[in-house]
This record gives sequence, C-alpha cells and structure tokens, in this order.
Amino acid sequence: MIMAGISSIGLPLFSHRMVFSRWPNVAVLLAFNCIDTYNKIYNIKNYNMMLSNNDLQQISEKCISESQIVHQLKSFETGFPFLKIINAASPGQGITIASDAQINDLLETWDAYLKSNASILKFVPASGAASRMFKDLYEFLDADYAEPTKPAEIKFITEIKNFAFYNALNECCLKNNNKSIDDLIKNGETKAIVSNLLNSDGLNYGALPKGLLLFHTYNNEKRTSLQEHLVEGGLYASNASNEVNIHFTVSTEHRQLFENHVNDTLSEYENVLGKKFNISFSEQKTSTDTIAVDEQNQPFRENGKLVFRPGGHGALIENLNDLNADVIFIKNIDNVVPDSLKNQTVKYKKAIAGLLIKLQQKAFENLQLLEKDNISISSLHEIALFCEKELNNIHPDINKLDKSDLKQYLKSKLDRPIRVCGMVKNTGEPGGGPFLTVNADGTVSTQILESSQIDLSNPTEKAKMMNSTHFNPVDLVCGVKNYKGEKFNLLQYVDKQTGFISSKSKGGKELKALELPGLWNGAMSDWNTIFVEVPMETFNPVKTVNDLLRPEHQQIR
Repeated sequence: MIMAGISSIGLPLFSHRMVFSRWPNVAVLLAFNCIDTYNKIYNIKNYNMMLSNNDLQQISEKCISESQIVHQLKSFETGFPFLKIINAASPGQGITIASDAQINDLLETWDAYLKSNASILKFVPASGAASRMFKDLYEFLDADYAEPTKPAEIKFITEIKNFAFYNALNECCLKNNNKSIDDLIKNGETKAIVSNLLNSDGLNYGALPKGLLLFHTYNNEKRTSLQEHLVEGGLYASNASNEVNIHFTVSTEHRQLFENHVNDTLSEYENVLGKKFNISFSEQKTSTDTIAVDEQNQPFRENGKLVFRPGGHGALIENLNDLNADVIFIKNIDNVVPDSLKNQTVKYKKAIAGLLIKLQQKAFENLQLLEKDNISISSLHEIALFCEKELNNIHPDINKLDKSDLKQYLKSKLDRPIRVCGMVKNTGEPGGGPFLTVNADGTVSTQILESSQIDLSNPTEKAKMMNSTHFNPVDLVCGVKNYKGEKFNLLQYVDKQTGFISSKSKGGKELKALELPGLWNGAMSDWNTIFVEVPMETFNPVKTVNDLLRPEHQQIR
C-alpha cells in the first residue's frame, strides 16, 4: 500500500498532515522507509550519507564544499558523458590557414599593440615532476641485465655526450664512483651512470620538475627549459615598458628550487636581453584536489581519513583566474627550442596574438553596437555573420530567432573570453585535437578535445577522430577581459560535465581518481575559440629524455 501511494516524484500520497498530527514518530518512520525503499528500487544514492563528521571537517580544512564532494561522488557513479562532435576541424572548416600577407599584417598588429599600455603575461604550467621522462631508464635500473639492451637504453648511453647535462652528470660519477662516464661505460657499469642521473645522491633528475633540467647547450652556457622560456618571452611578450611578465605554476615541494634558480638567473638574462623580468609563481590549490573512491565508488580512506588527489592541469584554471592581464600566452614548460630555431616560434606567437587583438577589437565594437536599442536588423545580421564565420559559433536555427532573441544570443556569444590556438598538422604526436562540437544549448562551436571525451566504441565517432588533420600543441593566446575592461570570472566558463576517471593504486589497494575538466579542454569550454595552423617546427616537446637528442634540440647558435 505504501509503495502504491508513492508519486512520480517520490513522495507519499497519503494524508501526511493527518499522520504527523496523530502519530508523529510513526509518520517519520514511514516517510523515511518509503523514501529509502524508493531510493533502493531506483538506485538513488544519498551521497551526503557517505561522509562522516570527521570527513566533513577534513573537507572543510581543504576549503572544499560538501556539494563539490557530492558532485564528484556522483561523477564516479555516472561517469562523464561523451561530447557530440560534428567533425574534426580542418582547413576551411574551423582551422584558419593564414597567407604570408595575412601573417605580416598580424605581426604589425601585435607589434603596434605592444606599444600600448596593455598588460601582457606568459603563463607556463611547470608543476609536474620529470619522472615520466625517464621511464625507460628506470626500467633499465630494475632489469636483470647489466648492459643497455633496449633501443632507448642504447641510444641514451651511446649519445650521452650530446646531452646538456653531460658535464654535470660526469662530475657526479667522479664524486660518487671515482670514475668518469667513459670509464664506467668501459667497465660495463652503465647502471651507475643512470643512478647518478636519477637519484638524490646525483643530479636527482628523476624527482625534479622539467623546468629545472638542463635542455640545451650553447657555446658559452647551458640552459634549462625555464631559461629558454625567459628568452622566448622577451622576444614576443615585452610590453611598452620593456618588461616581460612570466608566471609559472609549480608544486609546493619545488617552489623554493624554482625561486632559487630564477634568482641565480635573472640578472644575467636581463642584461643580455635588455629586458626587465617580472617572474611570479603559484601552486595548484588544495581546494581543487578531488576525492578518491574504491572500486565500489565509496570514498577511499587511509588510516580513517579521506584520500584526495590533485585534480590535474584543469585545476590551473583557478590559478589563471587569479591573474590580471589583458593578454595571456599559455605554453607548456617542455616545448622550447634553442635560439637558432626560435624565429618561427616567435613569428607565429606574434601572429596568433595579432589575430586575437583583431578579433577582440571587432567583438568589442559589436558588443557596443548591441547596447543600442535602435540597432537595425541588418546590423544584427552582420554581427551574426562575424560570430559564425570568424568566431566559429554556429546556431542551426538562427534564422528562426526574432530580433530580441537574436540580439540576446549574439550578446551571450560575444561577451566571453576568447582564445586563439595554434594547431599543428597531425603527425602522430600525442595531444588533444580540434573539433566542431555540439554545445548544451544546441549551438555548434570549436573545441579542443581529448580522445577520452569521444565515444570510441561508436565507429562513426571514432572515424571522425581518426580523420583529424591537426592536433593541439598547447599554443594559446587568451583575451580574458570584456569590452568594458573588466576581467572575466573564468570559472563561469568551465564545463563541469567533463572530466576523466582513471584507475590508480595506493597502499596496494585499487582506487579511482578523478581529474577536473582539462585546462584547454573543458575548463575553457565556453570560450570563443579560434584555430590557426602553425608550423610543426614550433612544436618541440620533450616527453622522454632521448627527445633532447632530436636535431631541433641539438642546434646551437
């Protein structure tokens, strides 16, 4: 009888007022039993009940709200929906191919903008440890053979003198083993060389971040990737006061090392480049950590306490949001080249920045027009054409909108952050790709997606991904202020329905970890996004230590 009296919204239909007045305790019991039974039948969980008072205290100390944790627990249960893609972006369909004349025009636009009072910043995610660079070498140390056997091991040893860190590593070998690298190789003690590279009694490269590793050799110096970013920033992001602002996101454990490195470096580079550098750092906020769960999606605990994990690079949208600048470049810490190859990088960095300025200025002009009550329908149509053709916002039913709705739609699409993203031709390098996707409001726009956001079990969707001609090298320039000069709250433009769940282990037990929407994926989902093809030469990431042996990292001036 009770279940028959439950409505479609899960509430009892009997006269609850009468029951509560006569038998309040019985009524409460019946009500809870009804709801509990209903929840079990329809598999509805009370996620708040999973958390104890101690849990809530721990959550509060991390400045995380209970509602955030509940949302994360639900995400483990439901997973993240795949995004609906129209197709991979391609030249002429979402990706701009600029002619030489257009590139020159964009360079002039950026150089002129640099003479204004605008604030410019370079944002470099640099918090990750470099341990993954040395995966092959760690496996070599654990192997049951003494001499290099696998191709990666052989290449590392045979070409070891070509690494920028060779001299420093040789000094460690002399100190710890009383033998040079050459002598260790002759004696078949190559594992000692690798140990000196990776372990704390040597260079400790296995525990250091990439930004502090020596990447390149010059005639008179050797540079870390951080130092290469200083030089590069001075070439395209120097403002009217001849200042270069660079912000690095770092881990707490490495911050002091970064600060020491910058302090040891800055005066020399300021003198050589004739620039004033303003270097700042921030750390990923503990409030962006995500809760871990076990294989039954219950909160994972260790010694009675909830286990949290870093939320991935998407958490850095908080760091980015804390910065105040008119234009912000974003580039990964390991994507640098020696000076002899910097011309192309600088040229196209300036070009995509020039395009950002052109598009932003046009968007601002249109937003000012949209403030007028007497704007004509023909002007609205011109703005709509700009919105679609140049900002890649497509409304399938735009012709059905009346004047008022069209005006509101255009305002909503124009008045938001904007980014221009360099895209390189797909040659098999790892990375997300540019796509035309369907948004929650039914409109279509350009997005950077990872493969995990696409339903690869669907042959049609998989084919769209496989047909992708370009991929994302993390080469972005962003406009984060509105047409009134006010900074956008970037957290309002995150698609919280995106993310990634992975399997990990802790203390010998399996757990699930949740990553927040990626910084250039879901975290920037509701930005205006423009893709421009840039040369492959501008993308030279260092994912493994042997990547430093590639020709593009060996050229010196």
